[in-house]
Amino acid sequence: MTTRRLLGALALAPRLALRAPILVYRYSLSAFIGRQCRYLPTCSEFADGAISRHGAWAGGWMAAGRICRCHPWGGSGYEAVPVELPPKAVWYMPWRYARTPKQGTGEN
Repeated sequence: MTTRRLLGALALAPRLALRAPILVYRYSLSAFIGRQCRYLPTCSEFADGAISRHGAWAGGWMAAGRICRCHPWGGSGYEAVPVELPPKAVWYMPWRYARTPKQGTGEN
């Protein structure tokens, strides 16, 4: 195995480590609880997509923000994984990745 391939595999390890519990939840516990999410895509689909698209750090914080917004008094509707990272998001201020989308503007 070349060094480049080894480094590529190591770079993917955090993503896979975060995606594994999501998949376990989706195909085990979620089936027993029932699929009653008010958001589309569901929180587990959102988390999986965010981690796949933006990596473990940024995607993980996006997923955490979405899960925090998903409660009985929270919002509902369609909230897609952002195509780009938020403009003011930087690695040392992770809460900026998890910001709430502006309603009605189509901006994430």
